Amino acid sequence: MAAWGNVVIQVPSELFALAESSHFEGEWPVDVIEAGPDSYRFDKPVAWSIDLTNTGDALLATGSVRGVATTSCARCLDPVVIELDGEIEGYFVIGDGEAPADMDDDEFDHLPEDGKIDAVPLIEAALLMDMPLLPLCSEDCAGLCSTCGANLNEGPCECDADDMDPLHPFAALKGLTFE
Repeated sequence: MAAWGNVVIQVPSELFALAESSHFEGEWPVDVIEAGPDSYRFDKPVAWSIDLTNTGDALLATGSVRGVATTSCARCLDPVVIELDGEIEGYFVIGDGEAPADMDDDEFDHLPEDGKIDAVPLIEAALLMDMPLLPLCSEDCAGLCSTCGANLNEGPCECDADDMDPLHPFAALKGLTFE
């Protein structure tokens, strides 16, 4: 289960004038973000920075988020430290305005009447987009032995290839020879 802090941006009244912009920054105290089968743990809050710009009918949010997370290597399960540097993007339609015709419904939000933007979804999405699809401790990680589970980065295991379980998914390849 992830524990989050709140990040709410109160849009200042001067930002409702065309082409006006404002800068906001801070830290988000996040513990864990789940990304598919991987859990990314954060020991320190992530730093975020957002610029809001009035584009006429909407507020455009752009910025960045930086943090360091620890997860498990997808091959050997050893801890891996990942430096994240995500790009924040958001589009908030003002009042009864309309989003551009080329935007899908999930590409924008309507600015709440109270003028408060919850930045957590923007920050979390930027971090998720920067997380690797396959976190590895190194590109040449040897992984775990499929028979005994030994970490092959630490050297060969004690398994005898001839003792492979006949139900193992690669057992049919045991006798394959290359000429």
